[in-house]
Amino acid sequence: MPANDTYKILVNGFEFFFAKTDLDALDLVAISSTEFNGINNHQSVNARLVDANMLTKTFTIEISGEQFEVVIKDALDQQLEQMGFGSAAGKQVKEIKAPMPGLVLDINVTNGQTVKEGDRILILEAMKMENSILIHADATIKRVAVVAGQAVEKGQVLVELE
Repeated sequence: MPANDTYKILVNGFEFFFAKTDLDALDLVAISSTEFNGINNHQSVNARLVDANMLTKTFTIEISGEQFEVVIKDALDQQLEQMGFGSAAGKQVKEIKAPMPGLVLDINVTNGQTVKEGDRILILEAMKMENSILIHADATIKRVAVVAGQAVEKGQVLVELE
């Protein structure tokens, strides 16, 4: 397993490993939220963040007019990769399934609706208790697969997401 303070950084497909202390020692100055100035081989270098996907830890950085695709993998990402599970980041849920058998009491979303993390999708009655099924990330509802009053089994698809 990689050390907890070691990062695997892929730049245009080439692998580099850096200790957290190495990264902390970089001589970088933030000019704005997307522009940075650093020193490389005793020369000033300007860098600009073109795109950032925090979910997949993927960044596009422009340095001297050339763009670089950068992927950052922390110790957990590296361990999961070694175990054959790929990266922990970037796994997006496409379906919300019933966590237990029950009865759909109320549906709070419609097809095509945009929902925010924490929004209630529906209420599922199970074992004489009402359970709110919440969304865990911002998404758009592709299809509501159940109706109010419908009995569902554990693992049955309740809602599909885009």
